[in-house]
Amino acid sequence: MRLSQAEKAERFRALHARPGAFVIPNPWDAGTARILASLGFEALTTTSAGLAFALGRPDGAGVVTRDEALANAKAIVDATDLPVAADLENGYGDTPEAAAQTIRLAGEAAGLVGGSIEDATGDPKRPIYDFQHAVERVAAAVEAAQAFPFPFVLVGRAENFLHGRPDLDDTIRRLQAFEAVGADALYAPGLTKAEDIRTVCAAVNKPVNVIMGLKGASFSVVQLAALGVRRVSVGSALCRAALGAFVRASREIREHGTFTFAEEAMPYPEVNDLMAGA
Repeated sequence: MRLSQAEKAERFRALHARPGAFVIPNPWDAGTARILASLGFEALTTTSAGLAFALGRPDGAGVVTRDEALANAKAIVDATDLPVAADLENGYGDTPEAAAQTIRLAGEAAGLVGGSIEDATGDPKRPIYDFQHAVERVAAAVEAAQAFPFPFVLVGRAENFLHGRPDLDDTIRRLQAFEAVGADALYAPGLTKAEDIRTVCAAVNKPVNVIMGLKGASFSVVQLAALGVRRVSVGSALCRAALGAFVRASREIREHGTFTFAEEAMPYPEVNDLMAGA
């Protein structure tokens, strides 16, 4: 018997409340969600970059629509019985109302139990929303999340470090403001130094998510927990790892005319059984 959305939401909230850090990997479709569930992970979250790449589009260019992102999220929700959150980018609109509507659709239409709203604009000329506007957008998203009859984990994201603005003080100021308006978890992607991670975690009271799988940062879950991290995601790293294997295999065929890559490929019966729900 499948878990209800409310049951998944309670399990997801409980993961954030227990001691230590948990890993929430990022599938990019239903098949990869099933594989991750089979490996024993306790929750999943989508990847906007992984979805963009799967659709043959660049990430961060505003070329994936909200409808496409939510359809992808729903496919992942339907693929397993795990709690699923989503990378909802900037809420697919500049206004607080757009962010709120995205959260409403995430819970009502996609079956999600969590999601993030970031302060990145998608405009390279002004990559980060002004402080007050960023806070108003997260506040509107929080209000929408709190209207659900189940606990929806709303994550406030400060994107400075991903957009050429490694300003730790401003990042902390934003995370503290997101916390003050009710965000359930906080996230500043792009932190690679242990001291920066420790400083961010110590500056707020809500659980902090840190992304691994980026070059320049290679901490274990145990090390991250010791720094104060409560949740670890990997963004597009698994998707990029899979694409790396795909490109290496394809180059072997094209450049050498050999097929040794098949020795490391996942056996067909094993994949087939996973997709059949075995």
